[in-house]
Amino acid sequence: MDAFFLSLAAAIEGSSLQAGALWALRSIPGFPPIIQTVHILGIAAVMGSAVMINLRILGLALPSQEISEMNQRLSPWLWWALASNLVSGGFFLFARPYRYFDNPVFLWKLGFLLPAIVLSLMLWRTIRIQSARYSQSRVPLHSKLMALLCLGLWLMTAMAGRWIAYAEYLFYPA
Repeated sequence: MDAFFLSLAAAIEGSSLQAGALWALRSIPGFPPIIQTVHILGIAAVMGSAVMINLRILGLALPSQEISEMNQRLSPWLWWALASNLVSGGFFLFARPYRYFDNPVFLWKLGFLLPAIVLSLMLWRTIRIQSARYSQSRVPLHSKLMALLCLGLWLMTAMAGRWIAYAEYLFYPA
């Protein structure tokens, strides 16, 4: 698996994607902190919407709110913020591909992120299709288990993302 990610980093190294990302990060005044701020705000929107939806499914938050209504209101925030994080994170990934693809914590982040997205999409679709079932007070056990797993995956994604910078000190000491 490491060989795959290292070959991906090698493919990005020297490409026009890397040149464009490096140009933007080096040439546009204030761009790195702006794009980091966009990324952090995106993380807040993803976490806020995902946590609220999953806690509601688990019956731990806002019991007066209908699950289907909450899902309909908060899911766009989740998906748009996730898209903005893909773009904002892409600048840093393309600028220094080896920094990320050679970092095991980044790979852990991907390992948590991809199933979190899939589970969130499955929950969103299930709630949308079976909205009458979810408007009742009883939520199916399998949905509660999915929500619990999804919540854990989102939390682990955020924690792994935060640890990416610190892992450099652990794995590559100066």
